[in-house]
Amino acid sequence: MVKNITNVKGFKCWGAHSGVKSMRRDLAIIVSDVQASVGAVFTQNTVRAAPIEVSERHAANGLARALVVNAGNANACTGEQGMEAAELMAQTMADELGLDKSDILVASTGLIGEPFPTEDILEGIRINTKKITNKSNAGSFVANAILTTDTFAKEGFLEFELDGFEVNMGGIAKGSGMIHPNMATMLGFIFTDVAIEPKLLQKTVKKAVDASFNMITVDGDTSTNDMVAVFANGKAGNDIIAKESDPGYHIFSEKLEEMMTHLAKLIVSDGEGSSKFVEYDVVNAKTEKKARQLARSISSSSLVKTAMFGRDPNWGRIICAAGNAGVPFDYKKVDLYLGNEETQIMVLEKGVPQQYDRNNMKRLLKESHIKVRLDLKEGKQSATAWGSDLTTDYVMFNSVYTT
Repeated sequence: MVKNITNVKGFKCWGAHSGVKSMRRDLAIIVSDVQASVGAVFTQNTVRAAPIEVSERHAANGLARALVVNAGNANACTGEQGMEAAELMAQTMADELGLDKSDILVASTGLIGEPFPTEDILEGIRINTKKITNKSNAGSFVANAILTTDTFAKEGFLEFELDGFEVNMGGIAKGSGMIHPNMATMLGFIFTDVAIEPKLLQKTVKKAVDASFNMITVDGDTSTNDMVAVFANGKAGNDIIAKESDPGYHIFSEKLEEMMTHLAKLIVSDGEGSSKFVEYDVVNAKTEKKARQLARSISSSSLVKTAMFGRDPNWGRIICAAGNAGVPFDYKKVDLYLGNEETQIMVLEKGVPQQYDRNNMKRLLKESHIKVRLDLKEGKQSATAWGSDLTTDYVMFNSVYTT
């Protein structure tokens, strides 16, 4: 059986149907047996959903015990009623579990601006907190309960050794449209039994998010509800990691980034209406920050996305998008390659267009996985971004989203 978050020591969960979404699970509850360190990042959209405000406040001390997530309603732009509902979600969970309200993080996803179905959600919490378990099916229920327009559940699991102790890490995520994280609708939650000091976990989460979730895009819109949270309850038994120089920190940091990257790429592969998964590599830059900025600029370009959809080797759009990134580079030095995972063709060498077989290129660009590689030839740093194409199906889907 495939392992999931229920295989992480000290975590129980349940995913249920509360009545908000028609015939689908729409309420997820995850609880740690003990107080857990928590690191979290939240949307930088100026318009922020009520649960974002509540969770950011509750996560400020770096500790938490539980998470409750509802799907089907974003609880964004819902005024005082929405804020009261988010507070009541936390309070109701706390009452049912015998915890403090501040021990609970809250997340919501779905339509923006719709009245929040408070009583349905609260009754769902009361009923389903009694059902939490570490049975494997519960992990699957939770992964499905946080979805909206997603076409499949997004899960991941890792197990690794840390100073002689077995460490487990499970993750779930949701996202298909309104994907252009800047944290930090996209949600990502990871649960691990490693022991790590809260402030160090927060720093590590932010670093891992910057290299993973913040390097994906589907449509260029940062949601009102974007949130990534990592719970670490120490049940693995390792000596608590308190400093970056401590044994095991480097391994944990690498594994956390690996998990986030896995979940982030699943989100892109499920982009609304998309037909292609595109990887953008920027290599040999002076700084990693510069490489990331260029990669995100290229992957975010609507013209580049439409070219990928149309199998059009219009590399001028890629160079143009790089030039709009707001960071200087000498385009007369750069090489540019287009192709698929196995074969890439140089279309630009030291800023000079190269001759190539356009029919062969179009065959390569017909693949579902495309690669774009920009070599700046100015340093040793690199970054990778991931994005989807922009299709007619995406336009049609989102033109009738609420109707």
